[in-house]
Amino acid sequence: MSSRLLAFGDVHGCLAALKAVLEATRPQPEDTLVFLGDYVDRGPDSRGVLELLLTLQSQCRLVPLMGNHDELFLKVCAGAQDLLENWLMFGGDATLQSYGMTQPDGIPPEHLRFIRNCRLYYETERYLFIHGSYRPDLPISQQSPRTMIWGKIRTPPPDPHCSGKTVILGHSAQRNGEVLDLGYLKCIDTCCYGEGYLTALEPDIGETWQADKQGRLRAERGEG
Repeated sequence: MSSRLLAFGDVHGCLAALKAVLEATRPQPEDTLVFLGDYVDRGPDSRGVLELLLTLQSQCRLVPLMGNHDELFLKVCAGAQDLLENWLMFGGDATLQSYGMTQPDGIPPEHLRFIRNCRLYYETERYLFIHGSYRPDLPISQQSPRTMIWGKIRTPPPDPHCSGKTVILGHSAQRNGEVLDLGYLKCIDTCCYGEGYLTALEPDIGETWQADKQGRLRAERGEG
């Protein structure tokens, strides 16, 4: 069996959704799973999500990218007290609840190490994977980290990337639950923590799988 390339949108602590799409996609040891960032905040079980990703890392090729929520989480855990209030309002309160804590001073070191080792981007022969956004005129290696982590897809969206590769990203929540597909750009953050879904995409064949925060696959809700 040939290996597959799978991309996963922003999880945001939605463990039930993550389990559902993993069960649906059934990744194998030779597959590459690209996670587009934002593992923590807003959803109910950020701790469980990170624990599952650590397990998954030993079972297949996992390529986790850094999201803006992940970066902020790291800074707060490193002692940036000036960012604490903002983080809590940004969904960090749910993250602390998942750890049974009131302060971010006892997060397991392996969880912080996982996030710290996340990449800014991932590039293949056909695709560019980024959390946030990009400048179309710059090679991916020359992009600003802030743009790749915090940049939003706005109107009008960026032009196709100069590499000619399809860009797959998250961060810009599609609150209608639908993948934003511009051909050269696909945004698969479909707002799982809200009323949308967690989306997994196999870009080579264009197939998607979606589950809501309760872990129900989209087809199970009568929405094909």
